[in-house]
Amino acid sequence: MIRAVRPLSLFHRMGAIRSAAILVNGQFSSSVSAADRGLSYGDGLFETIQIRKGRALLWDDHIQRLHHGCIRLGISTEGLRQRIEADFQVLLTTVDNAKYAHGVFKVIVTRGEGLRGYFPTPDNPTTTVSQISSAPDWSQQSRHGISVRTCKTPLSINPLLAGIKHLNRLEQVIARGEWDDPFIAEGLMMDTEGFLVEGTMSNLFFIRDSVLHTPLLDRCGIVGVVRQAVLKIAQKEGIQTREERYRLDDLLQSTEVFLCNSVINICPIVRLGNTTWPVGRLTQTLQSLLEKEYCV
Repeated sequence: MIRAVRPLSLFHRMGAIRSAAILVNGQFSSSVSAADRGLSYGDGLFETIQIRKGRALLWDDHIQRLHHGCIRLGISTEGLRQRIEADFQVLLTTVDNAKYAHGVFKVIVTRGEGLRGYFPTPDNPTTTVSQISSAPDWSQQSRHGISVRTCKTPLSINPLLAGIKHLNRLEQVIARGEWDDPFIAEGLMMDTEGFLVEGTMSNLFFIRDSVLHTPLLDRCGIVGVVRQAVLKIAQKEGIQTREERYRLDDLLQSTEVFLCNSVINICPIVRLGNTTWPVGRLTQTLQSLLEKEYCV
């Protein structure tokens, strides 16, 4: 019998954020300037990194994606990695290690303060916000699977911003507001042409004819760090992979479906409307391989 697990309210309400330890430009604070371009225009990027026993998982991959995003947006990366690493160490030595043994490290980088108007002031000091919070426990969901739905809100096609984790998340915010059923854990989003892209907070995979499929993210969507790790593992294990444009019908004809992100890792999807799937063997194999390879 297909049994989807109800997601924890902590994950959706993000109550853990309220108890987070936060640094702004290396100083303990919970506020940024009203003139910050990240606040005014969403002019920046962010990373969400899982912590296990004081270690940030897939650290280099996250920093590399952040660096790539900054280059794409023309935001200075000078000394950025060193500042983020220093923030992480300060926060680790400050918080209760037992409480945050399984936690989340989030870093936000903006273009910094600016004058009125969109023109980015050259050589403006960036703003860095770092925080550690406790992580939700999705062990039951990862074992038994979750129910999802499709969203009416589409993702805009913009190859310039495709792949990077920029701060403009209005489409995801609107899409996530489409439902409040506590038994629906995630919503699947399509682009304006009706092609599947990703979840509101996750990347999407499905298996059909022993091939691992995931939507191509060259026009919109986030190239997730765990998504890339899954593809690397699959290729290493000789599992055939494809990145293409898919319709919803392609997903409905699959034999296994799962989503992934940097906090929940791999989580099976067992229900979408009237369609159900088992927690399949290949999904379980990839979960085990991800744990073994990256200690997630």
